[in-house]
Formats: sequence, C-alpha cells, structure tokens
Amino acid sequence: MNQIPYSPGLHKLVTLDVANLDTLTSSQKFISFSEGLLLKYELEKVGISVHDFDNDSFTIAICLKESHICIHTWPEFGQLTLDVYLCNYLQDNTQKVKDITADYIAYFEAVVLKDFEINR
Repeated sequence: MNQIPYSPGLHKLVTLDVANLDTLTSSQKFISFSEGLLLKYELEKVGISVHDFDNDSFTIAICLKESHICIHTWPEFGQLTLDVYLCNYLQDNTQKVKDITADYIAYFEAVVLKDFEINR
C-alpha cells in the first residue's frame, strides 16, 4: 500500500519571561489580543475557558476548529507558558503556528526561556 505521508500539525510550547506584569495579570487584554489574532489568521473559535486566580494570574484555553491555544501566567515569577497547536487537516498550518507564537512573544515583549516544537 502506498500511503500519502501526512503530518497532523505543529505543536509549539514556549515558556516566556515577561517584564510587564500587566500583561500577565489582565486576562481580558489577552482575550482581546487573541480575538484579533483569530481574525488575522482566519481561525475559528469554538469555545473559550477562562480562570482568573486570586493572585491575578490566569489560565485560558481557546478551543479552535483547528485545535487550540492555551496559556498560564505566573506574575509572581514574571513568566508564562503558552501552547499553540493547529492541525493540518485542510491545509499546512505550520507557518501560522510559528507566526502566532511570534505575535504572542511580541505582545508580551517577552524573552523566550524554552521553545519546543513537536511535529505531530
């Protein structure tokens, strides 16, 4: 059998160091920025879950038709973890994952501490 090779998608996981603590404590600003990215990259949101913690950190999962974007912030350490995954079902979204991650790094004015790419 000759099967066509298929790569389900790129999964990017980053840990960022952030000096501007406002971006690590404002879940609403993050959501607004993310909504703009969804429009820019023509992604379809199917749901969102937001939790703001007592110390002003937050965790957010944006479920997409194409997969997901997740974040968890630690303002007490000036860090966050970000997870961006888009599947390649109808098109190759590899560059979109890289560009979205770069847009988030710019939004947070962050220094990358860890950067992992997993080709699914």
